[in-house]
Order: sequence, then structure tokens, then C-alpha cells
Amino acid sequence: MLDQTKTPLFSGLRRHWEGSPLSGHVPGHKYGTVLPDEARDYYKDILKLDATEITGLDDLHDPEGMIDEAQRLASNLYGSDETFFLVNGSTVGNLAMILATCTRGSKVLVQRNCHKSVLNGLELAGVDPVFLPCEVDENLEVAVSVDLPYLYEALESINGITAVVLTNPNYYGVAVDLDDIIRVIHNHGIPVLVDEAHGAHFLLGRPFPKSALVSGADVVVHSAHKTLPAMTMGSWMHIQGNRVKKERVIHYLKMLQSSSPSYPLMASLDIARYYLACLSQQEIQAIVEGLKVIHQELKKVKEIEVVTPINSRLFVDPLKVTLQSTNGLSGFKLSSLLEKEGLFVELADPKNVLIIMPLAVNEKKHDMIERIVRAVTNETDGGPKKKQITLPPFPAEISELTIPFSKQAEYRKVKCPIEEAIGEVAAEAIVPYPPGIPLLFNGEMITSSTVEYIKALQHIGARFQASEAFKSNYIYIYKKIKE
Repeated sequence: MLDQTKTPLFSGLRRHWEGSPLSGHVPGHKYGTVLPDEARDYYKDILKLDATEITGLDDLHDPEGMIDEAQRLASNLYGSDETFFLVNGSTVGNLAMILATCTRGSKVLVQRNCHKSVLNGLELAGVDPVFLPCEVDENLEVAVSVDLPYLYEALESINGITAVVLTNPNYYGVAVDLDDIIRVIHNHGIPVLVDEAHGAHFLLGRPFPKSALVSGADVVVHSAHKTLPAMTMGSWMHIQGNRVKKERVIHYLKMLQSSSPSYPLMASLDIARYYLACLSQQEIQAIVEGLKVIHQELKKVKEIEVVTPINSRLFVDPLKVTLQSTNGLSGFKLSSLLEKEGLFVELADPKNVLIIMPLAVNEKKHDMIERIVRAVTNETDGGPKKKQITLPPFPAEISELTIPFSKQAEYRKVKCPIEEAIGEVAAEAIVPYPPGIPLLFNGEMITSSTVEYIKALQHIGARFQASEAFKSNYIYIYKKIKE
């Protein structure tokens, strides 16, 4: 084990600043000295670390010094063969691992509840995604994991599979043990790529779920900024084994990542690794006990329910707390009530709100609980409760795009009223955000249940990432270009 108490990147930047450097280089704020007065107090300290690839500060795209050492420390902590710093979030990791692994024109098995970046990566790679149905938990009413019988069926019946892309845990922190799943996939000679964005802290062990790295995944992507003290967009990609070529991963990371990466962001990854590595067993136990207290206190609030999966084989990250109203309020309405008390949650869906706790002893947990109590007990909406809407209409069987990526250029995009789009093929992605899981992806058939679900989400206040046309109740569909 390397010396995990070192912070080579952060310490190197600090030493550089303490040497009273005079900037004759970018960035233009000149270590925070060129700033409007309104921003100075907020930025002046962090910008002391915002340097660039000058002598002694290394280069993310050809690391030989402090960045290389920081990456090796992260790799050593996680037990990977190599770990790369990502400055464009887990999105760039998902794109790079797919491009580095998948052959154009091949087939890739992918969970249908994956993040949009996974589907975007498959489109960029020019592969044909084969969507695997997901198990839906009856309590949470969200997709939680790949439906194993369909995965095994696809492995046996479909030729030309170049990768399997799994999402574990889901956004709500629900995970499965991947040991047997990865072993079966590897027995077919296929690499396993895992979007484990929400599991950067899983190496701590129980009661946290098991990391896909421990289970033998070939490439794993972590969003360090989701549960560790890294800046937004700070992520890692880990590779192990020889099923995925490291040189191809490096090639695509150089292509996709900024040539001017943020040094404060990279230093925060160094600090996040240090923080995780230096947590003592006593500190971890204190964190876990504090999380138990939060769950116990929330269970006393009759207006809400702390929801956990009904399936005993599923594991739940204790940092994730999912709440439902016991009074029939939608997750969006409950989120709105919480915001009025100054508590901003990670996401809301038709039934749930998700709160992400810190990986620390939470000194503000009682304040948070009090705000939740005020929010749900001060609810004065005496109007009729809205009918609960049904689950997202993801296919319940193995499916593929109606118009594959390779053929979509043969079609033109036409604007169509959403209500008239049933039976057509979507030419744009419709993505409720968060969590960023597309309800529709370009090339998918639009069904009546999908349209009904979209309209219901719009009615109860869901946010979408879609075209401007969608805001006016239109959707783009594909029509064949006339010869």
C-alpha cells in the first residue's frame, strides 16, 4: 500500500503558490488577482490553485509528476491496475470506456435504465444497443437492477456482443452483488463495463454495497463528487485485467477531455482520495451510527415513509434516503414543500424524493429532520390528491432500436404533436432530469404508454431535458427521406 496520507497534486499546487509565482501564462485571472470586486471574496482563495501545464505542475494528458503520483495513489486505494482522473464527470468516463471497447456495427447489451451518457456513448461508437429489461422494486417503484434471466438469455442467443454495460447502483443507491453476473459474462469472453457513478465510497465495505471492482468488472467509472469531497465533475475511471486495452482508453480520454483541465478540480480528486483513505474504522462506525439515527427519527414522522426495497437480495447505500408521502403527495409536491423550508433534495420522481447524506458525522442531521417535519406537517393543500401515475413504460423484454444509429441519417426529423406521435419513431431523446435516464431515445418506437407517462410527468411538474419543441408539446420523429 502506498502512503495514502500524501496529497501530491494538492500539495504541489500549494507549494507553487507559496513560491510567489508571477503569471505570464493562462488563465487570465492571474491566480485570482484579476476579478470584479463582487466575486473576489468568493474566488480569491481557490484561484490560487488554478494554474496550468507549466514547469513542475505536470500534464493530465501526459502525466509524469504530481498528477501521475495522484492517479497511482487512487489506483492503489481502489485496487485497480490503473486509475485515470476525469475532469468532465462520469459522462466522459462512460463515453471513453464504450469507445475504447466496442466495435462499430457490433452489439452491446445495456440496461434500459442507464444514464443518457451511456446511450450517447453507444451512438458515438456506432454500435447497436440491445436493451435488457430491469427489475422494478414494488416499494420504490423504480428500476433497480438488470433482470437476470433476460441477461443470460441474451448472452446465449445473440452473436457479436462486444461488451455488457451495467449500471450499479441505481440513482437511489440500490445495488446487487455483481460477482456471479460478471463471472457469467466473462465466461462468454465479454468485457463488463460498469457505471458505478454513485459508488465511489463502496470500498469502505459493509454496510455499504460491494464495488464492481471487487466483483471483477473490467472498467468502472466513479463520480467522486457525488458522495466524496471532490468538486463537481470530479470523477475516476478504473481499469483492471486485459479485456480492455489501456492504450485505447488513454486515446479516447485524450480525445474527449479538455486540453485545459481544471487544476482545482484535479486537486479536489486528490483530496477526496485522501479523505476516503484516511477514514478510521471508528469514524466510519460513527458515520454509520449517525445514519441509523436519521432513519430512526424519520420513521417517527407519520406523514412520510422511509422506503427501502422489498427484495432482500438488494443492497442499499445508507447515504441514500428515499422518502414517500403517506398522504398521497407526489414526490414533486413533497420536494416543493421541503424547498420552502430550505431543504433541497437530490431528485424527485412521481412517488419519491431522494436525499443524499454526507459521508461524515452529520452535525446538521437534527436541523434537517426538523425541516422535514415542518414541511410535511405544515402542508395546507386541501385540494384533491392527484392520482398516482404508473411506472415508466420501459420494454418488458429484450429490445433494440427500431431505427438503428447507422440508419438514422437516412431519415429526416419532423416535428409532431406528442399526442399524434404514437407508433412513430423518436428522433430525439426525452430525458427527465434528474436522474438523466431517457424515457425515449432517438430510434425508439413511441408507444401509447410512453406518451401517457410523459403527459402525466408534465402535469405533476417534472423537469425534462429535451428540445424547445417539446416545451410546446411537440416531439421530433423520423420520416424517411424521399428518393
